[in-house]
Amino acid sequence: MNGTMAASSNRIMLGPLVAAIDQGTSSTRFLVFNAKTAELLSHHQVEIKQSFPKEGWVEEDPKEILQSVYECMDRTCEKMTQLNIDISNIKAVGVTNQRETTLVWDKETGEPLYNAIVWLDLRTQSTVERLINKTPGRNKNHLKHKTGLPISTYFSAVKLRWLMDNVEKVHEAVLSHRAMFGTVDSWLIWSLTGGKKGGVHCTDVTNASRTMLFNIHTMDWDPELCKYFDIPMEILPKVRSSSEIYGLMKSGPLTGVPISGCLGDQSAALVGQMCFKDGQAKNTYGTGCFLLKNVGTKVFNRHIASKICFLKFNLHCFFFLLLLLFFFHILKPVMSDHGLLTTVAYKLGRDKPACYALEGSVAIAGAVVPWLKNNLGIIQTSTELEQLAADVGTSYGCYFVPAFSGLYAPYWEPSARGIICGLTQFTNRSHLAFAALEAVCFQTREILDAMNQDSGIHLSQLQVDGGMTSNRLLMQLQADILCIPVVKPSMPETTALGAAMAAGAAEGVSVWSLNPEDLTEVTSEKFEPQINPEESELRYARWKKAVQRAMNWETTEPVNNGNEETSIFSSVPLGFYILGSMFMLIGAKYIAAGQK
Repeated sequence: MNGTMAASSNRIMLGPLVAAIDQGTSSTRFLVFNAKTAELLSHHQVEIKQSFPKEGWVEEDPKEILQSVYECMDRTCEKMTQLNIDISNIKAVGVTNQRETTLVWDKETGEPLYNAIVWLDLRTQSTVERLINKTPGRNKNHLKHKTGLPISTYFSAVKLRWLMDNVEKVHEAVLSHRAMFGTVDSWLIWSLTGGKKGGVHCTDVTNASRTMLFNIHTMDWDPELCKYFDIPMEILPKVRSSSEIYGLMKSGPLTGVPISGCLGDQSAALVGQMCFKDGQAKNTYGTGCFLLKNVGTKVFNRHIASKICFLKFNLHCFFFLLLLLFFFHILKPVMSDHGLLTTVAYKLGRDKPACYALEGSVAIAGAVVPWLKNNLGIIQTSTELEQLAADVGTSYGCYFVPAFSGLYAPYWEPSARGIICGLTQFTNRSHLAFAALEAVCFQTREILDAMNQDSGIHLSQLQVDGGMTSNRLLMQLQADILCIPVVKPSMPETTALGAAMAAGAAEGVSVWSLNPEDLTEVTSEKFEPQINPEESELRYARWKKAVQRAMNWETTEPVNNGNEETSIFSSVPLGFYILGSMFMLIGAKYIAAGQK
């Protein structure tokens, strides 16, 4: 007993701590932060396996995802105990997750009914084309006025529709009212708060806004959208704010600790970078690349509208009402005219206003590294990619458009495919490595240009985060191609930090202040442009040319597979021409013979 008391007295007391589950596309992490200083105290990471059952299909095992969370949690708590840090000081847990990835499970057994369909997955391309074809004018933005999103394979609604149409277990569970749908956050929160024994089935506004079923104006599931995709609303999770207590952990070393923060990974990074002001932006370099710009709140709302009813209706009030309606029109969430998404950035409390963001999404950024490693075998590690590229310092005219999953923003072109062009006999693997890094930077430039056009305000610098920011050459290339400074925080775990901040600030927890004067100043490194703008523009123009070469490569229409012989008669006009010529020659021969 004395030994236990001695060990207890030796524990380091750091004040309140907040943890974050960061469940990404390629890995799961559990991290613990000091709520007063935002210092990262301990963490653990587990890789997640992806499976590719067919070309364009990407899946993950929901059970493996959940088990990885438990493993990371256990290992992190063990590490903290070894550091003599008292884990009972962890006052809340936040969740941040890969968005759009779609799961369906049985609420009675707790078992997933199919693998998670990952956001990158392309199996729904024919569904998307069919939906677009039935819209007036074949308009992929037909639902954008409600969702902020184009009709695309990227978002959850079409993945859920595919599961209901093609997986018998899912179809039966929906009919028997046993099915639960959710993105990764919903699956984790439901499982961690009890699962089939009373687990909480919920999501937050940021994840809901990525489904194409959520109305970003009413901030709830939209009956018309659900009817459009023929999805029963009863299987959807309840939509909550990004910062409130959803439920308590029901097992593991943190039993009884509230889960009180939830943000999609890109929204979490925006919060973690402390982009709380209108016009602030960040770019996250992970599996994909995601640039978000805070565009503020929708000021005019139902609360203001209800107060208008109490005004005595006279001429002054009439003009006042007209003025309010005008402001309502101009203060609606910004909608992009240049291929960007309007998404919910965060809602940090039940009674707090929702904040919106313009977003540019790139499907393939960091994902190009395992492709170069596993598919082409030209590198062994990610650090080798930087070294190879640095050895030559140029792509030597080689351009790489990694449209493995089509092109996302600003094109939204699912039929595009990857292309490498500008090759010569001089081109080697180092030039290709450089072109791969440049591709990430060029895609970011395209998004930033669209964002500047939409907002009319040009960014003076770009805040960055994510795994690829450890590549210093990439960061310098990004500054050169954007012609503005790139600012990288010294603490790279901004996504997890954002989830922890939301959890710690929740009502009933309140151990983390989000008041501007209380926020910890972040130390950072700045990369300044080192090439002249003319060279940057020349390289960018060539990139745009390469992008056009990648367009309209793949369609769902049947094509010749290359194994069958192609007949000259497969072309009707050519067939008529050749047949006609043959008959004319034969006729001429008989006429000539008759004349003899």
